[in-house]
Amino acid sequence: MTQKQKPSSALKTVGFVALGCPKNMVDAEAMLARIGMAGYVLTDDADNADIVIINTCGFIAPAKEEALEAIRNALKQKKKGRIRKVIVTGCLSERMGKELLDEAGEIDAIVGLAGRDSIDTILKELETQEPAKSAHLCLGPLPTQAPDDRTRLRITPPHWAYLRISEGCNRRCSFCTIPAIRGNFRSKPMELVTEEAQKLVDSGAVELSLIAQDSNFYGRDMGMKDGLIQLIGQLEKIPSLKWIRLMYLYPAGIDDNLIAAIADSPKVVRYADVPIQHINDEILKTMCRGHTKAGTTELIEKLRKAMPDVVLRTTVIAGFPGETESQFQELLNFIRQTEFDALGCFPFYPEPGTPAAELPGQLPEQVRQNRSEQIMLAQQPIAFKKVRNRIGSRLTVLVDENNPEQAVGRFYGQAPHIDSICLIRRRDTEPGTFIETEVIGQDGYDTVVKPVKKQSAR
Repeated sequence: MTQKQKPSSALKTVGFVALGCPKNMVDAEAMLARIGMAGYVLTDDADNADIVIINTCGFIAPAKEEALEAIRNALKQKKKGRIRKVIVTGCLSERMGKELLDEAGEIDAIVGLAGRDSIDTILKELETQEPAKSAHLCLGPLPTQAPDDRTRLRITPPHWAYLRISEGCNRRCSFCTIPAIRGNFRSKPMELVTEEAQKLVDSGAVELSLIAQDSNFYGRDMGMKDGLIQLIGQLEKIPSLKWIRLMYLYPAGIDDNLIAAIADSPKVVRYADVPIQHINDEILKTMCRGHTKAGTTELIEKLRKAMPDVVLRTTVIAGFPGETESQFQELLNFIRQTEFDALGCFPFYPEPGTPAAELPGQLPEQVRQNRSEQIMLAQQPIAFKKVRNRIGSRLTVLVDENNPEQAVGRFYGQAPHIDSICLIRRRDTEPGTFIETEVIGQDGYDTVVKPVKKQSAR
């Protein structure tokens, strides 16, 4: 036993490291609830807990490296005797399984997505288990239904939350690992979604961000027509819910009915997160995206015609295999001409097991990185101009934080944890409150506002 090693008493404290996307965050919250209800003490000091759980992302190479770095750090603390058990959960566990041991070493348990709701049982098993030479593996087949997320210990602020409406994806984009990790698309029954939404609102949420791998596919696997529209209608009936935000709208699945439903809704914010990934038709075909340049252009025109104040966010991939300089310039020009409000760009990563990783014409990493940087540099003045154009206008802002220097919030065109923010030039504003503001300036990507009248009741 090392000098600082803890005695072999019961494992009581659990540190939790949550990595990855909003879906991963919901999984983390579900596990935290089970851990707490099982009698363990949750601590934010992950370097000194009895047990450390690292909920990982494994979507692309940088996420994998971030997860491995967190795992290795925990194992270093374990070697020093500060931590007794290290558990790895989430997408990287699902993707790599016991191969994680080759990458990281003496992990005590590797838990796939199917083991999420058994985390309390796994903890109890590790508590009574003597040190073993091999890790405890919980890597069963994926559930056939979407997870039940009604019981969660939220790590988001009380006034907003993620609401997962489905799991998995039926799209087979050639670059994407999600179907292999999370399985086929499974919609969550509408009554389950609405019950969860009501619980979140009852706990203080005034904004819900609907998340899925393909939100507008919701209900189709259950034989529903316009499932997302029907779901919106049910959520609109929750009185204290003020903002409904739609994330991950697959461009090929957005039709006129959905556009009209968003435009007519009193609660769905006029914000569309539509990942186009590319605009060249040949690249889109190789990506297996199912949409075209003409269709994407028409979709954006329809969205802006139906909602002139709509905020459009997208993501693109630079340096896809075979992407010529001309095809890249086509994407770059489209971004400049379309003027998305917000845009994220990833260099292509040849993820093992995906068809795109085996395609001919793989570009050097430096080329991929340079093209990604060019796109973000082209987007920056567009984003800055969007902020400048709002100066002098009025915005309803949802207050997120009350810092010593100033309050921070968001208007409808800013998704939490993803987009820019509003810097509020007054501090006496309660988080979770909607206030009316005037835009008075710009701070990089962020919007500077000042309140113009007394804050409204929550």
